[in-house]
Amino acid sequence: MLVHRLRRGPGAGPVPGQGLRRQPHPQRLRVEQTVNLLFLEAPVGVGFSYTNETADLGRLGDRVTAQDSHTFLLNWLAKFPEFKGRDFYIAGESYAGHYVPQLADLIYEGNKAAGRGRIINLKGFMIGNAVLNDETDQLGMVEYAWSHAIISDELHSAVTRECDSFKEEADGGRPGKGCSSAVRAFMAAFDDIDIYSIYTPTCLSPSADDASPAPRPSRLVAAPRLFSQHEAWHMMRRAPAGYDPCTEAYVSRYFNRQDVQRALHANRTGLKYPYSPCSAVISKWNDSPPTVLPVLKKLMAAGLRIWVYSGDTDGRVPVTSTRYSVNAMKLRARARGGWRAWFYRQQVGGWAVEYEEGLTLVTVRGAGHQVPLFAPGRSLAMLYHFLRGQPLPPASTPR
Repeated sequence: MLVHRLRRGPGAGPVPGQGLRRQPHPQRLRVEQTVNLLFLEAPVGVGFSYTNETADLGRLGDRVTAQDSHTFLLNWLAKFPEFKGRDFYIAGESYAGHYVPQLADLIYEGNKAAGRGRIINLKGFMIGNAVLNDETDQLGMVEYAWSHAIISDELHSAVTRECDSFKEEADGGRPGKGCSSAVRAFMAAFDDIDIYSIYTPTCLSPSADDASPAPRPSRLVAAPRLFSQHEAWHMMRRAPAGYDPCTEAYVSRYFNRQDVQRALHANRTGLKYPYSPCSAVISKWNDSPPTVLPVLKKLMAAGLRIWVYSGDTDGRVPVTSTRYSVNAMKLRARARGGWRAWFYRQQVGGWAVEYEEGLTLVTVRGAGHQVPLFAPGRSLAMLYHFLRGQPLPPASTPR
């Protein structure tokens, strides 16, 4: 098997744990077949990826990212033909809710006209805390903040009323004059906590011995329309994800070490800017459709295995957003796969529901925006069952 892992946003990438040390896994899962992980930094400008043409940075968007990733895969498989024909899966989180389905769609369409040696054996994909549908994503954020006591009854009422529950104008939505100020007040409610993990402590200032220059803030170049019109939305603190609230500071320091870059064969050209978990190089995003739900429905109908999972302590793309988005597709829950708890090591790992159309929705209890960082054991169990095409364990019996 081959799993292709995409980054989580136009300017953001996954954040490893503190110290980047090997950690013994609490439970080893037997895997009968080797699974190779292919990690791609895309689009150009994130991580250590770069372009020789400065103009490329002005052409970025969803379409270019999908095309570049597809071209990369075809060229990579041509260079390493031993991987051709293997079952192929894609995975990603956050804005990869756009990246992954769009790439899967391009592969699906490309396979129709491809010769035998150019077919990518795509079987399915999984996306976590995924940006799927602007209207329900935004409404779900507000509902989550209210239900978790982050905003008041009055602010909840003001945002949903003045912003017309975030309906798109094409669907008859009519935001009121008070929408802008209500959204601004909503964002201010997260000033002192980590929106990506609402129960994680924030990182306190490092000691003088560990002090390092603060990374330059970067704009969130792809964001829902009613939120993205506010400068505060783009410049919201890039709160670190993980149990250690200072993870992001460790990562920046680690990947900017020359010995680390040499070991990774990274930054061989000597980039003019430092590595940062969220790139400040990308300042423009040309296309970002308000929804990818039609793409999901198309690929379900094509028979792909699709899992959408959600860490339930994330306030940025919360479980309420995901559930609203999935419900908007009007899928039919399987008779024996309705909403239920799933278990890991005799504890509830979260909840899940399977749909007749081929999609599975999974929640991961107590995990924030980047689920594998918060819940590595449960994440591995989820991946294991996804790749095998098996339902998550429905009972607390030991494995």
